[in-house]
Amino acid sequence: MKKIEAIIRPHLLEAVKDSLQALGVQGMTLSEIRGFGRQKGHTEVYRGSEYKVEFVPKLKVEVIVDDEIVEGAIDAIIKSARTGKFGDGKIFVFPVEEAIRIRTGEHGVNAV
Repeated sequence: MKKIEAIIRPHLLEAVKDSLQALGVQGMTLSEIRGFGRQKGHTEVYRGSEYKVEFVPKLKVEVIVDDEIVEGAIDAIIKSARTGKFGDGKIFVFPVEEAIRIRTGEHGVNAV
């Protein structure tokens, strides 16, 4: 099993969710986050005043998938989250040693 963390633009959440569900991903965790990468934020104008937004709002989507669909899930996220502009986000993949469903005690892929 692998854990995929994707940092995406907030307005692309539905597209990412739909593409992952089409692959059979049944659950996901979503966190509202703020951060910056190479673009170091951006400048906005509010009521005539210009100010710098250093930490840009993003969403972190976390899913646990079986090893067989890792590449498909990554491709689905890339296709649905890419705009081609700075700030599209990042994807991180981590190994998952064990998963346990608290309610039933199921282990491994059955717990996901």
